[in-house]
Amino acid sequence: MLTADDPLPLVPHRVLIAGVTGAGKTTLASRIATLCGLVHHELDALHHGPKWTPRPEFLDDVRAFAATDRWVTEWQYTGKGTDKILPVRADVLVWMDYPYPLVRRRLIRRTMKRRILRTKLWNGNVELNLWQALWVRGDENILDWQKRTRNKWAERMPHIEAEFPQLTIVRLRHPRETERWLRAQASGTSTAPPKRRSRDT
Repeated sequence: MLTADDPLPLVPHRVLIAGVTGAGKTTLASRIATLCGLVHHELDALHHGPKWTPRPEFLDDVRAFAATDRWVTEWQYTGKGTDKILPVRADVLVWMDYPYPLVRRRLIRRTMKRRILRTKLWNGNVELNLWQALWVRGDENILDWQKRTRNKWAERMPHIEAEFPQLTIVRLRHPRETERWLRAQASGTSTAPPKRRSRDT
């Protein structure tokens, strides 16, 4: 597993972004797409139909873009089939392993802003207003969901490393590390040069 300061052993073509809800996966995916010339496919936009109804075409759409050569996406909906599609095709996994208090504050700010402004999200959906949100529990309460799944990726990562050895995993522990890693990508010095062949071979 690499850190923010380790050069990548390859030029990334298909990138997965993992992290707890609220870490900033979509924002980072968009920035990586710009830096590396990849196509960003936002999984929330593919999954949510009108009135928050799951789109029946979701997994077909995921399979379609995963089969292409250059993309970046958030690793989400793992229980709905993306685990069988995305890590098999990806070559780089960026793990946003941020401190929980930081991602908690980020999610609270984002949720409050969206609910107060009634921000239109995917396919015209808006999050519950503040009054409605007081009564929602379980998976539909995003703050509850974040709390319950806060350790998901730390628990899964050893299994991911073993099951998908082709994945180069980069662990970013703080936004400062992420910014340093992104600067390295932009400078073009983040990828290790290929090893020279021995003259005896």
